[in-house]
Amino acid sequence: MAERLRDRMPTVLVCGAVFDGHAETLTGPAEILVEGARITEVGDSVSRPAGVQVVDLSDRTVTPGFIDCHVHLTMDGSRIAAQTLATSAGKALSGLGLAQRYLATGFTTVRDLGSMDPEWPTVDLRNAIAAGTVPGPRLVVAGHLIGATGSHADIGGMYAPRWHLPVAAPADGPMQVRERVRTEHKYGSDWIKTANAGGYFSAGDDPSRMTWFDDELTALVDTATQLGLPVAAHTGAAQACRQAIRAGVRSLEHAYLIDAEGISMAEEAGTFIVPTMQMTQEDLAELERGTLPPQAVGKFTRDHTHILEAQQRIAASNVKIAFGTDCGMFPFSHGVREFQAMVGAGITPVRALRAATGVAAELLQRPDLGVVGAGACADLVAMPGDPTTDITATASVDFVMARGHIYRHHSHHPQEDR
Repeated sequence: MAERLRDRMPTVLVCGAVFDGHAETLTGPAEILVEGARITEVGDSVSRPAGVQVVDLSDRTVTPGFIDCHVHLTMDGSRIAAQTLATSAGKALSGLGLAQRYLATGFTTVRDLGSMDPEWPTVDLRNAIAAGTVPGPRLVVAGHLIGATGSHADIGGMYAPRWHLPVAAPADGPMQVRERVRTEHKYGSDWIKTANAGGYFSAGDDPSRMTWFDDELTALVDTATQLGLPVAAHTGAAQACRQAIRAGVRSLEHAYLIDAEGISMAEEAGTFIVPTMQMTQEDLAELERGTLPPQAVGKFTRDHTHILEAQQRIAASNVKIAFGTDCGMFPFSHGVREFQAMVGAGITPVRALRAATGVAAELLQRPDLGVVGAGACADLVAMPGDPTTDITATASVDFVMARGHIYRHHSHHPQEDR
């Protein structure tokens, strides 16, 4: 983790070029004045308050800080069954290190979509970062994944039945579903995460099958809506994607096997898709090496061609695409590769950038994030090159400002994580 170079004093960033989070092209040269945790001026030339520090980024492109809408800071996909049994405190401390290193690569906000833990480590971690107790990216969290018995959310299937370990709390029927949503709200979740289809790394379920009945998913979304919580749905099968859209979820996570009808429904409903395309590339590499977890091999071998086709359909559509990686299921040090995976699927570089800035902020209902403009949060990153034409530039971020603090400058290189 890069140490803060100075206390949060007024700062002027002298930028060679700027991507504002929404536009099709770069602007600049430009200057950005940061006071406290906010951007107060953007222009050809800005004010110089007393005590201001000036940072020369005249040979860099400046963008809003990246937003990753799908991570798991307290999960390790390479050893998920064993790692789940670790203590909550151990997971939180490990997650903090991952979050700090991820911040140093340009991700100033991350949405954590569930810990396989009976406690609330990501809520505690979010609160500690927000209070300034520890440094790290802004966290938006869903404490746990809610699903039916034997679903992607029910990790208990990875252990012998005699153990009865409380690592998951599956719900069956609308009444239990409502209770689980209310519990998430009670203990501080920002989002509700559900699974209405199986997964690849979980045991005993199948991404091509729905795992909620309509009344169960409707009960979940209605309860969350009543409590003011948006819903993200892990989903796979085409019919599961359609079910989630009809129920009113805000985002489809993965949408592994979405079809043309589902994409059309998402476009009409304004449902966001977080396609986690690098995860597929990671799984393909693991399959080729023979290191993909045994429970995933058959399902992924059957489906991987269809997943790639679905990603191309998403790329060719007008649906709202938000950036998300599923880091935790693979190393956080590979998270920035999502940009290249998106472009490889047919998404333009500028749309991929918007997915990680302006569109991601819209998904999170945070108009003060993902944009370079007066009044916005001072979450800013810089890199050599032009990421609107060469998306690989995103892998070369060497300046990071979060909430007005400089966390990384050119001379620092973050350590690799697991």
